Amino acid sequence: MTASATQTVPIAGREPGPARGSRRALASGGRFHCLWPALLTLLIGLYRSGRPALWPDELVTVSAARRSTAELFDLLGHVDAVTGAYYLLIHCWIGLFGDSQAMLRLPSALAMAGAAAFVVLTGERLFGRRAALVAGTLFALLPSVSRYAQEARGYAFAVLAVSAATWLLLRAVDRPRPLRWAVYGCAVSAAGIFHLVSLVFLAAHGVVVLARWWRLRRHAVPGQGLAGFWAAAVAGLLPVLPLALLGRRQVGRQLAWLEAPTLRYVVDVFWRSLFGSTAVSLVVLALAVLPLAWSRGRRPAYEIGLMAVLPIVLIWLVSQGTTAYFLDRYLLFTLPAWAVLAGAGLTALRPRWLAPLGLVLVLIAGLGEQRSSREPFARTNWDAKSAAAVIAQGYRPGDGLVALRGSTLAFLQVDTAIRYHLPPAVEPKDVLVARSAERIGDIYPQLCPDPVACIGNTPRVWVVATGSSVDKPLGEYGAPQADALAALFPRRTVTAVPGMIVTLLER
Repeated sequence: MTASATQTVPIAGREPGPARGSRRALASGGRFHCLWPALLTLLIGLYRSGRPALWPDELVTVSAARRSTAELFDLLGHVDAVTGAYYLLIHCWIGLFGDSQAMLRLPSALAMAGAAAFVVLTGERLFGRRAALVAGTLFALLPSVSRYAQEARGYAFAVLAVSAATWLLLRAVDRPRPLRWAVYGCAVSAAGIFHLVSLVFLAAHGVVVLARWWRLRRHAVPGQGLAGFWAAAVAGLLPVLPLALLGRRQVGRQLAWLEAPTLRYVVDVFWRSLFGSTAVSLVVLALAVLPLAWSRGRRPAYEIGLMAVLPIVLIWLVSQGTTAYFLDRYLLFTLPAWAVLAGAGLTALRPRWLAPLGLVLVLIAGLGEQRSSREPFARTNWDAKSAAAVIAQGYRPGDGLVALRGSTLAFLQVDTAIRYHLPPAVEPKDVLVARSAERIGDIYPQLCPDPVACIGNTPRVWVVATGSSVDKPLGEYGAPQADALAALFPRRTVTAVPGMIVTLLER
């Protein structure tokens, strides 16, 4: 058979590949089809992105990104080193574009949009263009995708890096070239720099490369695929190694709150949280099983399925040890693989109109979560913006501020939230802080051991607490701080805002 008469034989769930004469058209005009799901992901991610109040993790990002570069590196030397690349990115970003809530979250929306493009490219390489577009659209509709596209944290960048690495791997193993492996190694580095836990994807990639090499070992250059993969993986890991060693020293402080996951937690909580909705998780998992049941063409389904499942299994096993890492947002990087697998399953259904119907089903199943995640108090139950407005309205130069909520509840970052929403001209002094968080290179400031001495002759103090107990506005503070404030400031003006109590204390 001559080249001009060459035909492609379709396999179940996969559309025929392009004939040799049409490859150039596919490479030029066909590349842009991945932009439509990316644009959809971006638009959904941007929709009301500035509406939900910043929650404590995002407030840590604000605290870190607002520091000078020297102060930021000092912080990373003590805590949160594994998030340092993201903090540096946002530090530069807000220097250019400001730090409104929507602007803080925009980089994550852009990263998720990029991940959607790689979902399409990966799906096309494995299952054909139609399945790829369905997979990219399904990815955009997942509630957890838009949820973390509206999060001022680095998880979306880990999703982007891993999705890019998956596509780059498939390109490299199909046609190994040093440059392709080098670019793949860069994606490995990016994934580790933005989220160390995501590097577990290398285990699944390694199994895929080994399986392909074994299947084609008689026809391929000996060791070419394996050698290229291991060289790229090792080269990609080398820049991450210092970060991993530093992060290991800080892990006790950052992850001590996580417990070893049980199988009940996986069934009852994990899948719902990973996809953002119980109904959506059931639909996606059901669709993901379909390609594995094909009588022909199972290899790509097994490959992408391995990339979806194996990281979750490995992190669950590792988390049974001394340190747990099993958390839905830590495993978001598996979502692109799940989307590709489910998209292929949905496309394989006949008649063909079942594919758009399935996407509508995913949209409807996740609509409630999409709506609720954009409510003002979707992530916190207290209104720091209104509390800051009360302070700004009654502020006088020389006023003090107490917004730490005591040492055991400082993780809520109430002080950071209040200062974020205060106008630049309103600068009350933290009267119960001996040294600021910036000075000691930490997330939390050092509290004053002698509250009376630190308060000094401050004429008025604004006290901020969460909750709704107007009768006990100092109830959340420790005895030394509450006693000192009550003794020095007998006059109280209490204002309630949603989820918070703002108390003006005067001598």
